[in-house]
Amino acid sequence: MTAITNARRCEHMKTGYELLNDPFLNKGTAFTQEERKKFGLVGILPPMVQTIELQAAWAYENVQRRESVTEKRHYLMNLFSRNRTLFFYLFSQHVQELMPIVYDPGIAESIRNYSEFFMTPQNAAYLTADHPEEMEEAIRNAAGGRDIELIVVTDAQAILGIGDWGTNGVSISTGKLMVYTAAAGIDPAKVLPVVIDAGTDRQSLLDDPLYLGLHHHRIGDEQYYAYIDQFMELVERLFPHLYLHFEDFGRGHAAVLLNRYVNRYPVFNDDIEGTGIVSLAGILGALRISGEKLADQKYLCFGAGTAGCGIVKRICQEMVDQGMDVKEAQKHFYLVDKQGLLFDDMQDLTPEQAVFARSREEFADADALTTLAAAVKAIHPTILVGTSTQGGAFTEEIVKEMAAHTASPIIFPLSNPTELAEAKAEDLIRWTEGRALVATGIPSAPVSYKGVTYEIGQANNALIYPGLGLGVISADAKLVTDRMISVAAHSISDIVDASRAGAAVLPPVSELPEFSRTVAIAVAGEAVKEGLNRRAVDNVADAVDAQRWSPTYTELA
Repeated sequence: MTAITNARRCEHMKTGYELLNDPFLNKGTAFTQEERKKFGLVGILPPMVQTIELQAAWAYENVQRRESVTEKRHYLMNLFSRNRTLFFYLFSQHVQELMPIVYDPGIAESIRNYSEFFMTPQNAAYLTADHPEEMEEAIRNAAGGRDIELIVVTDAQAILGIGDWGTNGVSISTGKLMVYTAAAGIDPAKVLPVVIDAGTDRQSLLDDPLYLGLHHHRIGDEQYYAYIDQFMELVERLFPHLYLHFEDFGRGHAAVLLNRYVNRYPVFNDDIEGTGIVSLAGILGALRISGEKLADQKYLCFGAGTAGCGIVKRICQEMVDQGMDVKEAQKHFYLVDKQGLLFDDMQDLTPEQAVFARSREEFADADALTTLAAAVKAIHPTILVGTSTQGGAFTEEIVKEMAAHTASPIIFPLSNPTELAEAKAEDLIRWTEGRALVATGIPSAPVSYKGVTYEIGQANNALIYPGLGLGVISADAKLVTDRMISVAAHSISDIVDASRAGAAVLPPVSELPEFSRTVAIAVAGEAVKEGLNRRAVDNVADAVDAQRWSPTYTELA
């Protein structure tokens, strides 16, 4: 494993407060007596030299002492801003506990109040579409001479079910990169969070004098796509080994951008592909438990936006990969959105929806299928996945109707945060008398029902994207292909213990660092198999391990 070193930073070592204010180099009270003398730290630190273990124990006590998620997150973000190594040492020790605080759902509050709480830019790049001429200067300033291998970029138009938050959405990019490091060991000195401020359509932000972003509505598509093209060409030129992750782009742009660049650069859209991969992994895990075949399933998507259509596309591709004709595979999917069941004669379908829209001739009462309940009754799905952000939409009536027609209903209420989830896991287990195979978008406690403890898998994209990214970076892959995505999903589903009563359909977040390595090895191996690796890879596992950073202090030269 590699430590947090960067040759270009160490050539001109900082001293005194300048060193303490560098989060990549700061060790706080762990600086040795020799380092304190060498770098002008004598007298500006307390005399006691502490180990990172002691520092982490103290930091964890501080987290525990705070009562609310907001307070806990503020403390952790301050620690992140001061000392990256200590932050990730703590995070890696308590991944399952701290993930909902550092990222979803705790991050939602941080986004809403980002401008009010702004203290430090945290090494992010803030790009503004009003000044494209400043883009390169902004990227270079934010990178600070570091060799960047991973960027998470957002325009914050469609965040976490809470919508358009403009520049405040930079927290999404920062939080996502935290998970990459804690889960997969991506070196935090080689990542860069980026927010593209293209305006905002949230009127409350436009009216707020404290809002730190552009105070105008979102720009038009011609200007928007020209700006994104400029950004892609720039970062790929500045950072020749870059892997780029798109996050929380709006429905009208997300798929367009992915299709625009997927065959040119190693890019990944988490809302389209990440949600699709983890949902596929969960469904494959559920089928391992039920013993059924994917080819025999009827899939109903409730909420046919970016995430919903991304999942459908991924599951359909898996059917094709298993030998089914494309047209035949598409017949297994039904999309329900605000209009009800989507039909091919509707004029407001997105290109992604149109592929799976049904013919009215299939149903005697097609005009009546305007609700989820009516669609479930007419279709009898075996798989029901919710990305609707409609809290409580999977009612007892709907779930019991579904369960009456399939032995092992697969039900994934994936919307988050908590109040937007389509159903609670305990209700789904109870309404189906323990037959439902459930994954949720938020963490769910185990459910006890009639003597069996049902573990509830969390369909958290963090199960997939850190390992996928590590695999791409380890092979320095020039593209991210469907096959690389497919092997990532299969590597997760293969971990599921189908023999145990009440087994979860996905592995637990607590084991994230271990199976992120498994995913990375599978992805890097597939990249090599397809001849996409830009660096020589003699042993895939060794290549992955060589890329993993460890949160340990190193002696400063």
